Amino acid sequence: MLLKLTFPFHITLVIIAMNYLIIDQGTSSTKIFLFDSNGSVLHTNKIKHKIVNPRPFHIESDSLEIVNGIKKLIFEAIAFSKSISGVGIAVQRSTFLFWDKTTVQPITPAISWQDTRSKDILKDFDKFKKEIWEKTHTPLAPQFGGPKFTHLTRKIKELNNKVKNGDVFFGPLSSFIVHSLTGNALIDDSIACRSLLYNIKTRKWSQYLLNLFEVPEDCLPRIVQTKYDYGTILNTKLKLSIVIGDQQAALIGQGGLKNNYIGANFGTSGSIQYNTGTHLKKIDGLLSSVLLSNKNKAFFMIEGTINACNAIFYHLEILLNIPHQKMKWDTRIQDTNTSGIFIPGFNGLASPYWVSGFKNILIDLPNDNDQIIRAAMESIGFLTNDIINCFKKKQLKLPQLISVSGGAARKPLLQFISNVTGIKLHQCVVRDKTAMGVFKLLNKKLEHQDMSLSDKKVFSPIIAEHTSKKVFKWSEGLKKNNIRSVLL
Repeated sequence: MLLKLTFPFHITLVIIAMNYLIIDQGTSSTKIFLFDSNGSVLHTNKIKHKIVNPRPFHIESDSLEIVNGIKKLIFEAIAFSKSISGVGIAVQRSTFLFWDKTTVQPITPAISWQDTRSKDILKDFDKFKKEIWEKTHTPLAPQFGGPKFTHLTRKIKELNNKVKNGDVFFGPLSSFIVHSLTGNALIDDSIACRSLLYNIKTRKWSQYLLNLFEVPEDCLPRIVQTKYDYGTILNTKLKLSIVIGDQQAALIGQGGLKNNYIGANFGTSGSIQYNTGTHLKKIDGLLSSVLLSNKNKAFFMIEGTINACNAIFYHLEILLNIPHQKMKWDTRIQDTNTSGIFIPGFNGLASPYWVSGFKNILIDLPNDNDQIIRAAMESIGFLTNDIINCFKKKQLKLPQLISVSGGAARKPLLQFISNVTGIKLHQCVVRDKTAMGVFKLLNKKLEHQDMSLSDKKVFSPIIAEHTSKKVFKWSEGLKKNNIRSVLL
């Protein structure tokens, strides 16, 4: 976009209005955004990709399909604007794959963060879980990179031979995307935290963990900062300078670069994050991660993750035989009440329990679709409350109001979470906080600004007797099924 300003003496000054290209690569789709320098969206589009469930607890995607979709969206954005000054990408974090170092072609499917096929080998590492926790501040769980690497290389002899010959990379989907776009195989700090191979104290690969999970270091991308010169993309002059985990970007998009800021993002999965600044802290059952890093320093966060937010409704569409266009869970259950409990096990429980996939547990639920959907939605609220209670036990300072974003952040869920936690929530009308977070990192002038506080809906707690009874019933249901918070 060119702006012409005419001055006396026939002098014309041409000002180039700079735009920012943001890629938000998520579980089921990739979105692209073009922001102007003030944070207004000039252009956006989305391409969905297939998620395959070949066997129970196996969830995969085609990484080439994802990369080709990203390329298409990038060229579309370039055609829309000739004045792009910065490019950044936020990516789902615990999806891993193997790919050829030379051809940059995938050797395996992209094994989703939801995939727990490696749970069967965890017993081999159970006696080392305390050492794993101390080095990574991440519990031993099948969602993460190390167990996925060991499971696949033990199972597929040809793949193991390629690893031994130094022919392949293993890394998160973000690294495959970066390698495909720039020719450089790199992994940023915030996503390296999901590998179970990264020592969060030194911010380097841990030789102890590499040996434990049988990973040669030359099989891994090189660790760099979230703010870094990743290279130019697709033979253009556009530089990729931000790569970051999607939930970290969402927190930054909410204004979460302030110490002790707490935010929540409810998309396909959920994340409740607490910014601990430059101080690395840990809480049993939760995750400590790099929030943001540059060449000078790193900022950290403590995070509680929920495996199933919108994912639970996609799962119920299949389970209850409800067409996607007819689910509309937020309107469907707005006036529905239930005394039943739904414990979602189809892709396991994350924080603070870290239980691999199991059969869903239904307690006192009739054969009524709306009550089942209502109880499933409430499980997100109970898990959020369990995570908040972990913060409280560690005596972390909690704000009176929590910022929330994401596609699953809808009225019935947010009101229920407020009721259960006793905390006010504010929902930003602009839901794409992940893209906003990347934009703010690219545009330093707006990095520390919260650009949406004046444009929000507030949910205040309505405490009823049945709410506390249901919290107790949820807790008892977990205990009866031997599901307890992780203590390390």
